[in-house]
Amino acid sequence: METPIRNIFELQGEIGRLKNLEAEQAIALKARFSGPAAIFSTVLSLFPKSPTVDGIKGAGFFNQDLLGLVSRFVLPLTLNKTIFKHSGFIVKTLVGILSQKASHYISEDAVSGIWSKAKGLFSNLLKKKDKHPEKEVTPDYNPPQL
Repeated sequence: METPIRNIFELQGEIGRLKNLEAEQAIALKARFSGPAAIFSTVLSLFPKSPTVDGIKGAGFFNQDLLGLVSRFVLPLTLNKTIFKHSGFIVKTLVGILSQKASHYISEDAVSGIWSKAKGLFSNLLKKKDKHPEKEVTPDYNPPQL
């Protein structure tokens, strides 16, 4: 922090300096958002086109695949109409928010991975069920005749 204020005159001077700084920043903000191009670029900045710093696929709203976009709307609607049918407004709002966050993890890659694991599990179970240990067949033993 800067030097402490010791009297009323220094306080009034600091208040004047902060008011001037506020006016300068307001002018800079108005200049930034004055034209339609500036407003358009600001709106587009809400939907990033490149991956985030973490490298997460589909960081923006419209960068998700089709299954992710559909799940953003279908998941909260389905949950609120079935499981949380007689819940209050707050519970339904929380379900909507949480399912919106969960929809980021739903993608075609994730669903196809789960499907292939489930298919492999069922095929392994069916193979084990169908596979009976076969009895070892030995030829009839006939002793040599003399």
